[in-house]
Amino acid sequence: MEDATNSYGDEDYYDDDEEYDSEEESLDSFVNFSLLSNIAVWLRDQVPRGTHVKGSIPYPRAFTGRDIVSTLQSRIVSELLLNQGIETTNRAIAVQVARSLQQQLFFYEVEWGGGVLQDGVEDVYMFLDDQEGPSDAPRDREELPTSVITVLTRCYAPSCSDISPCYSFACPRRARVRLILTPNPVPVSLDEDWATHVDPSVLAALPESEISRQTIIHKLITKEVQYLKDLDVIESLFIRPLRNAVPPVIPYTELDGFIDEVFGNFLEVRHANHQLLEVLNIRQREQSLVIQRVGDIFLEIATEFRLVYPSYVGHLPLAEKRLKEETERNHEFRLFLENANRHPDTRRIELKVFLNRPSEHVQKYENALEAIAKETAEGNPDVDFLMEAVQAFKSLQAVCVLQTFQHAMCRGPTGKFEWHNLVPEDSRAEISKAEQKRQSIIFELIKGEMQYVRDLENIDIMYVQPLRAADPPIIPRDRLSAFIMDSYHNFGALHLQHRRLLDRLHAIQREEHPVIKSVTAAIFDAALNWRESYMEYITNYPIAEYRIVDEMATNSAFKEFVEQCTRHPDANRLDMKNFVNRPIPRLARYELLLKGIMEASTEGHEDHESIPQVIEVIKSLLKETEPGVTSANQKVELWRYNSNLVFKPGEVVDMDLLAESRSLIYTGKLLRQPDTGFEWSGWSELFVLLFDNYLVMTKLKEKDGITKYHVNRRPIPLDLLTLANFTDPPTQRGIGLLRGFGGGKDAAQVNTPGVNPEPVTDSRAVYPCTILHTGRLGGLYTVYAESTQARSDWKEKLQEAIGLRKVVQESNKVFEVETLSSDTFVVPSMLSPPGNQSWNTEIAFTGKVTCSVPFTTADGRALVAVGCAEGVWIGYRHDSRSMRRVLHLKMVTQCAMLEDFGIFLVLADKSLFAYHIEALVPSSPNSANTSPQKLNGSKDVHFFSVGSLGGRTLVIYMKKKGLDSVFRVLEPVVGKINERTKAPVSLSSRLGWRQPRSEWFRVYRDFFLPSESYDLIFLKARIAILCTKGFEIMDLSDFKSVTIPQRDDPRHEKLAKRCESCRPMGMFRSSENEFLLCYDEFGLYVNRHGDPSRTKGTIEWEGTAEHVAWHPPYILIFDSRFIEVRHVETGRLCQIIPGHDLRCIWDGRGASLPLPAPGPNGSWEEAPSQEARVHGVMRAEDVPQGRPGSGGPARGTGQHIFELIPTVPLFLPERLASPTQHSSFLHPTLNGSP
Repeated sequence: MEDATNSYGDEDYYDDDEEYDSEEESLDSFVNFSLLSNIAVWLRDQVPRGTHVKGSIPYPRAFTGRDIVSTLQSRIVSELLLNQGIETTNRAIAVQVARSLQQQLFFYEVEWGGGVLQDGVEDVYMFLDDQEGPSDAPRDREELPTSVITVLTRCYAPSCSDISPCYSFACPRRARVRLILTPNPVPVSLDEDWATHVDPSVLAALPESEISRQTIIHKLITKEVQYLKDLDVIESLFIRPLRNAVPPVIPYTELDGFIDEVFGNFLEVRHANHQLLEVLNIRQREQSLVIQRVGDIFLEIATEFRLVYPSYVGHLPLAEKRLKEETERNHEFRLFLENANRHPDTRRIELKVFLNRPSEHVQKYENALEAIAKETAEGNPDVDFLMEAVQAFKSLQAVCVLQTFQHAMCRGPTGKFEWHNLVPEDSRAEISKAEQKRQSIIFELIKGEMQYVRDLENIDIMYVQPLRAADPPIIPRDRLSAFIMDSYHNFGALHLQHRRLLDRLHAIQREEHPVIKSVTAAIFDAALNWRESYMEYITNYPIAEYRIVDEMATNSAFKEFVEQCTRHPDANRLDMKNFVNRPIPRLARYELLLKGIMEASTEGHEDHESIPQVIEVIKSLLKETEPGVTSANQKVELWRYNSNLVFKPGEVVDMDLLAESRSLIYTGKLLRQPDTGFEWSGWSELFVLLFDNYLVMTKLKEKDGITKYHVNRRPIPLDLLTLANFTDPPTQRGIGLLRGFGGGKDAAQVNTPGVNPEPVTDSRAVYPCTILHTGRLGGLYTVYAESTQARSDWKEKLQEAIGLRKVVQESNKVFEVETLSSDTFVVPSMLSPPGNQSWNTEIAFTGKVTCSVPFTTADGRALVAVGCAEGVWIGYRHDSRSMRRVLHLKMVTQCAMLEDFGIFLVLADKSLFAYHIEALVPSSPNSANTSPQKLNGSKDVHFFSVGSLGGRTLVIYMKKKGLDSVFRVLEPVVGKINERTKAPVSLSSRLGWRQPRSEWFRVYRDFFLPSESYDLIFLKARIAILCTKGFEIMDLSDFKSVTIPQRDDPRHEKLAKRCESCRPMGMFRSSENEFLLCYDEFGLYVNRHGDPSRTKGTIEWEGTAEHVAWHPPYILIFDSRFIEVRHVETGRLCQIIPGHDLRCIWDGRGASLPLPAPGPNGSWEEAPSQEARVHGVMRAEDVPQGRPGSGGPARGTGQHIFELIPTVPLFLPERLASPTQHSSFLHPTLNGSP
């Protein structure tokens, strides 16, 4: 061991500080704290000593009971944690150890009193062998106290460790027995009668006033001891058992919050009173039985009390409310309180009474100190201290009342206090009337702020939280978040801003009450910070109000919920709209209150300069919100029209009025002449709505205070609207009209028939406005305005709306028209003289273009084939000059390309031919010149279709046989296609009289349908035949079929008749389990079983569908005058492409491009493919044709062939979007919005 010590000494292993700390720790490691003798030696070196006074006698090198217990406790805590695994702050063991040392006379009470040592400062102690001099002087005592502290013992087994405890059942490491610790001892209370402890001779020498004074002081200390006992009861019988209860009385997740709400800063209050009692005990000890001064003690402690008591007392009403709520709803907690009340220490006092003890006790100090001061002799310096302490406790009591008011947040009786209720009458007498008025206004501002903050909190407590927690949900979960955002918006941000302001106002109030100098700086700072929050909230308010009213009108559960909330005690009988509207009038209220404060302020006060600046900031904020509010009002007005529009059954038009970019341009009254033409039938008054995409004519009908707008005519898309005539002279309306609209005055002005009215003065004059709707159900409409000004306004607004619509559509169109050829394909002009035909002259008339198909050759050339009456042309895409006729066939009606096989199919004059593409557009001069093959026998093919089914590429063509449709299914034979075509063996074949039998295709199936067929579509696993019966869905493996839509349901009888009268045009998948059936006049959504799947009925086309093409997720409906582009999922009209003699010549079938499908959730989320899938042709301007010298230039009409390319989405600023809302850069038509 010595060597080891020397080795450490030789090396400079520690510095001085580390060596000192290490030495102290090493000394403690040699102390066995389970042996009282070891503790005694250790304690004599560790306990702090000083000079303490008792009975007016100073005792050097002395210590109090608190000193020795604290010293022992510092070590016992670590020993308990090490040996028993117990972590505690209880000082009971330290007290017991100290008392053991006292009993064995290791130290003594300086006055040799016989009392038991207490954990306090009342008694002073010294070691028996202690003496003056340095602490390391030799001790005279040779015998040390002996005892074993069992709770601090370690296991004696050398093999025992924490990881592997020994065999003993009582091993501390094994059992981890929890100690039952008694509460910290409270100092022994004093006797009730002070005089019994005083020597009679001393008592006789004291005057009666001094005896009374000492008796009051004695009672004050006695009551303080009892008060602390009651506070200890709160912790020992309520707080600690609640925390340690198993199973929990209150759920662990709520326990901490409950204790904070009910007990508040109770521990801080108790600590402050412990300090007071400790100082009183020291004073009593120092001045023996007759205490000379106490005023200074209470004056000093009043400062400490001011930090803790106001918070506790102010929070007390809320604590009582929370306690009551928990008692009423928690049976276990109620039983817990009943059991606690049976404990002797509670004296059958309820917890509510214990909680009120601090509030009651702090009020008694003022009276007690006044009584002591009254009995104190003149000239005693304690009088001044006592009177100052009385004033300090008066001020403390005022602050307590103030904080009670602040914590009440305008609830209960204390929440109704006004400024004069919180200021004593003697204090008010010292304040001028003008200042009292000013303070009352400031108090009104603060009180109003408290009510406002509370209302913002109630929005969350009464509405938002219950709506989120409701089960079953009051508002469907899928739109709950959106409703809460629209209705309550950023109220949380406002609450945060005003909570900060209120905290600052409360702090000013606590510091300066009852006379507050100024609150302007706090409000000015808040006004600068809350600007953005108010900008967002106020501009959203019209939307919030509409959402609430609309939800109440359509959701009975929500209406009942709102009515229940109105009956809530904190609602003050106000409904949800009042709470949501609360921030707006509050903002304006600041201006009035601040003006009142400024007017009540004395001249030269700083508020005269600062308040106008604050008012200006608030005014500018309100002014800046006006455009946003106007925009939101317009949006709400548009939504209101959308919800109140009433369509005729089956004629609903989705105008997408809820789109963010939608706007209402104009509204007004117009008149319509009776359809019968007889005046007595009465004219009709129309309320006309002009949106930025539709013109809607309605009739107003009011019921139960709600105005409904019944759509009189089908809404007119602005893309199809033309102003025909707004200049016709006025006409006269008859008495029937006046009876309907004018009332008695107009009726009295009716003149005799035949007299022309004066346009300006005659109220019967009406001014015609004629518009043209170019749709299928359109035509010329004439409506009448009541004045020239009204007609001019309508004309101006219509022109503005049509122009705006063109700009928006041009910037946000779904498809761009890309020219493939504009001058190659020409037909004779209608103006050309008879007989000037292409087959009679050398003029290059190509005939009517009927079909086209794009394809890519094996060597990568991107080509397009165009079929027309005079043959087939092929050229490079987007290069019309490269077009060359490759087939001289007549009456070409259909063509398709099988790229995987290199086969080009052509239907010409009802014959179906197959050509090897190398024969038409050879990739090299040495390409094989293979002969075509005819796929049908006779000229009777009406149409064919190409597609893939079950991994097979199939070609299906239809021939008519009587009224039946006969289908043949062909499959390409790869091996035969790649062989060279053999030379015809027969003479007729050699001469071309009879076509050799096709070897490139084999017959896969034959079947027939007893109905006239128009087209055939390949589905995923079946085919759909478009016929007179509707859509025949057939499985080619067994030829089983079903016709959709289903017509057996009597509920759909009217719809079935409509379907029978119209021609089917196409069938497209709108979602995973839904299809859109397209007829020539309308569209119908059906499910997988063919039953109508949507309640809105049909989608009426604007035009008459001559062909329907498919570019997912859009359908394109070709009318001869325009192309309608609609989103397949919503059916909404997204774009109108105008033209003349429009026809579809390729609808996407027969191409190698894969078709996208709806997403997993059934919606089309991705942008459409950027590859063209649709070709069309329209009539171009007449162009001169022919060559010089051919008898004069003949005029022909060009045919403009184009493809529709999806556009890259652009963004236009939303006309009516709130300035605080985030803009979306998604293409608006992806959601069906044009």
